[in-house]
Amino acid sequence: MDLTSGFEELFEDAPCGFLVTDADGAIRRANRTFLAMTGHRAEDLAGRARVQDLLPVGDRIFYETHFAPLLALQSSAREIAVDFRRAAGDRLPVLLNAVMKGDPGGPREIWICVFAATDRRSYERELLLARQRAEHSEKEARELAGILQASFIPPSLPRVDGLDLAGVYRPAGLGDEVGGDFYDMYETRDGWALVIGDVSGKGAEAAVVTSLARYTLRAAPAREPTPSAILASLHHAVVRERTDRFVTVAYAQVSLAPDGGCLLTLSLGGHPQPVHLTGAGASQVGRPGTLLGMLRRLRLSDVTVEVRPGESVVFFTDGVIEGRRDSELFGEDRMERVLLEARDESAATIADRLLQEVSAYQSGVLSDDVAIVVLKVPAAPVGPDQRDR
Repeated sequence: MDLTSGFEELFEDAPCGFLVTDADGAIRRANRTFLAMTGHRAEDLAGRARVQDLLPVGDRIFYETHFAPLLALQSSAREIAVDFRRAAGDRLPVLLNAVMKGDPGGPREIWICVFAATDRRSYERELLLARQRAEHSEKEARELAGILQASFIPPSLPRVDGLDLAGVYRPAGLGDEVGGDFYDMYETRDGWALVIGDVSGKGAEAAVVTSLARYTLRAAPAREPTPSAILASLHHAVVRERTDRFVTVAYAQVSLAPDGGCLLTLSLGGHPQPVHLTGAGASQVGRPGTLLGMLRRLRLSDVTVEVRPGESVVFFTDGVIEGRRDSELFGEDRMERVLLEARDESAATIADRLLQEVSAYQSGVLSDDVAIVVLKVPAAPVGPDQRDR
């Protein structure tokens, strides 16, 4: 076999299709591999058809507006995905590699390698479908997380004469997991109960324990006389659940005083101490107690706090003080500075200001869920146009 016949055989039976065209796409030659791939006959292509004539409408537009100008500018194009119309009428997904040969001032021709991409295109379609399914599942998970979380956070706190109340909540990250933060306020036989808590972890199991905590805390005041006894009841309920989750709760029994203030009887089950804002400054209230649902021996106590007109008590979950920027926490000192700057504002403004500062500290993406409840005794009676949150 001489060199010329060897190159001819290589051209005709190359492992890819091969086209030689004029600069305008008119086909001069098509090798046997291309003819076998597409089912076309050589005599129907050479001198009679252009490359773009073998393409569906969309790919033909792409060829004329992108592929051809790219070749004219750069003299080459690689891995261009198009479909060729086979002689039978169906489509063949291919990848094109092309080079422009010849001098710019003289005759020029295009050499095009055609690689069948049926398997690759099928893989890409499967990959796209898998991605779409994953995005749909993620969207459903976020929606479900939002629905579940909404059941743990009341849409608004009740209106209580003589009190200004506000609560805010924001989930960690994208909010696509159910968190364990919750708060609630409801009427009891002795006045009102204000509750804020946090179940360890996230996901379905945390949601189960959060629901258990909320409903246990609502039912227990009918049987138990004090906040510490109510938290003990919750502790035993979580232990019976045989879960590896634990719960932290701040429970306050709220009694309105005749002079316009109120008394809080407060018990803490492993929960951060609330902050009492007065004219003299900020101080932590309540006595730290043990985590609920975890340790055998409970250490819970009741502390009474007097809240006078103009004063506030701020309840929060650990996502506030443990908000992280690099290796530094938001911390209690920074929280107290924010609260002191806002202490003369309404309960809603205090809660919003603290949430905004915690969020900004973490560039808007929280590392943990954050729940904040503010109880304020107004210096003057709450007007009819001041709405509770």
